[in-house]
Amino acid sequence: MQRFRWVLTAAMLTSSTVLAAAPGAEDNAPTAQAARTDIGIDLKGIDHAVKPGNNFFDYANGVWVKNTQIPADRPGTGTFLQVYQLAEKQTSQLIRNVAQAHAATGSNERKIADYYAAYMNEANIEKLGLAPLKSDFDRIDAIKTRDDLASVLGSQLRADVDPINSTNFHTDHLFGLFVTQGLEDSSHNMAYLLQGGIAMPSRDYYLSQDKDMVETRAKYQAYVSSLLKLAGTPDAEAQAKTIIALETKIAQAQENLVDSEDVHKANNVWSRSDFAQKAPGLNWSAYFKAASLDNQQQIDVWQPSATTGIAKLVGSEPIDAWKQLLRYHALNQATPLLPKAYVDLSFNFYGTTLQGTPKQQDRWKRAVSATNIDLGDAVGQLYVKHYFPPASKAKVEALVKNIVAAFDERLDTLAWMTPATRAKAKEKIATLRVSVGYPDSWRDYGTLEIRADDPLGNHERAAALEYKHQLAKLGQPVDKGEWWMTPQTVNAVNLPLQNALNFPAAILQSPFFDPNADAAANYGSIGAIIGHEISHSFDNTGADFDAQGRMENWWTPEDAAHFQSATQKLVKQYDQYEPLPGLHVNGQQTLGENIADVSGLTAAYAAYHKSLGGKPAPVIDGLSGDQRFFLAFGQAWRSKIRDAAQRQRLATDGHAPAAFRALTVRNIDGWYDAFDVKPGEKLYLAPDQRVKIW
Repeated sequence: MQRFRWVLTAAMLTSSTVLAAAPGAEDNAPTAQAARTDIGIDLKGIDHAVKPGNNFFDYANGVWVKNTQIPADRPGTGTFLQVYQLAEKQTSQLIRNVAQAHAATGSNERKIADYYAAYMNEANIEKLGLAPLKSDFDRIDAIKTRDDLASVLGSQLRADVDPINSTNFHTDHLFGLFVTQGLEDSSHNMAYLLQGGIAMPSRDYYLSQDKDMVETRAKYQAYVSSLLKLAGTPDAEAQAKTIIALETKIAQAQENLVDSEDVHKANNVWSRSDFAQKAPGLNWSAYFKAASLDNQQQIDVWQPSATTGIAKLVGSEPIDAWKQLLRYHALNQATPLLPKAYVDLSFNFYGTTLQGTPKQQDRWKRAVSATNIDLGDAVGQLYVKHYFPPASKAKVEALVKNIVAAFDERLDTLAWMTPATRAKAKEKIATLRVSVGYPDSWRDYGTLEIRADDPLGNHERAAALEYKHQLAKLGQPVDKGEWWMTPQTVNAVNLPLQNALNFPAAILQSPFFDPNADAAANYGSIGAIIGHEISHSFDNTGADFDAQGRMENWWTPEDAAHFQSATQKLVKQYDQYEPLPGLHVNGQQTLGENIADVSGLTAAYAAYHKSLGGKPAPVIDGLSGDQRFFLAFGQAWRSKIRDAAQRQRLATDGHAPAAFRALTVRNIDGWYDAFDVKPGEKLYLAPDQRVKIW
């Protein structure tokens, strides 16, 4: 099954797979449910023994941290999990209602019911065994030549990566497909090819000499061997060594995350003939024909050195090694929908070893998550109808309008920006497209066959339909209103190529947004999230795109130099943070998110003050308006995370850990005044050291 990573959250919501008895079961451990008040702040979660200027995260959340256990079936917990669990229960109720309604055959409601029922029917899954994989195994076993190998590899290509909107660079297929407008031509869609081929989360897991990574590799080899033995594979231990050796060579060929995130390095449009010349070893004609891309004259190669290196391995490594790898990947991808022995074995590695999670999620939770992935828009239509009233949409749209206006006004005050660059920036803000709650149009599942007795087939057919949907976009005009996540997703996203923002309905719930809460709390929580997404239009990636979504340099040299200098100060600031002994945040890897955090909080703070209309904010429960604003921000990032999960985030995620995102406040002048932060306190930064970009 696909493993996803979104834009805003630090992926703390679920285990790394859609693994996971009865609907309505509750988590046993206390989680992030907070004693919030009408002012929108969890007053009881504050630790008054901690000075805000020494550790603002601990001040805002210290008592909550002490009193909260991570649920046994989660790698971490926090505010995002609290909202995710609410959306999960809401969605589960919708699915159960649909199942009881006996909807008409072929309707979206019937597809949802049958998909969920198939996932939940464990007796049928045990009966089927490995039979659903027979056609995949037969296709792999039939490989005799490298041309055959290329065809099978091409037939497996799926639209399972997104390097721009969700910074999802991982696929265990040899390559992944992404379809969107050209980086320099915003009028038509084109294909992007990204590196893949490994089953652990990133190349670091294969190559790092860190002690924990070395131990993880040993456990991975044991897992691969055990999985193959369970499937009746002869010489399982020897095959496991062969498979991991090949994956390691693929990892060595791959580009690292920092380079992959650099969009300038991704602008590599190859013609069909370029592939044979620049990446020999793989029969690209056979590959593209099997992938239904043989009519594409140009394809953007996101990581050219990796593409060359991986293609070389296809041409040089033994065919039998590739067949063993492909059989293992097919088996490994399918484990969530195989008999319990396979599910448990997979969870022990991907859930417990990689994320430290001791207990697997209840099956109904895994079923809800899988249904959301494969029938996301069908579920989303029901979700917004039941859980997103028009009044909430209107209030959030007003908040967005206010924060966009505040950001625009700040552009006029930036002394370092020349008029030419300022005009381009303001044009980008003026044309920013904002969508709140849900898209204007929905995916069509009319041709998708969903059967109540075929869970793995349902998933594979859904993935194939999504692939066909993406292929159909190639060469067509760009839909600037396209959404890249579903309404029931607890997240938000900036779409730089569309110059657009999406705020799904599910994130627009308490404690992020409460229409009845104090303005300070809403601006400090959902307002900072809104500001964060606006600011992505001007981070180290977004700033390279103009108002039409074209990758174009609209900066004067002096403005570009100032921007580079300011962002490097932020890199150094985050490089100092050490979430685990000896493991630091990578300030360059997380730069885009850190820029968005600082600039977004700045814009939200300005918008909050403007909303007061020149009047002083009331003091409530002894807290000033500014104190409530910053506390809401700090509590939005409250979290506890297992060490193994933290280690995975540091290796694979473009976001800093949540506890350090809460420290964004040290760059905001108003925070110092609100909490009387003085020199000598640990978070204190001299005014000239506070990073101010937008």
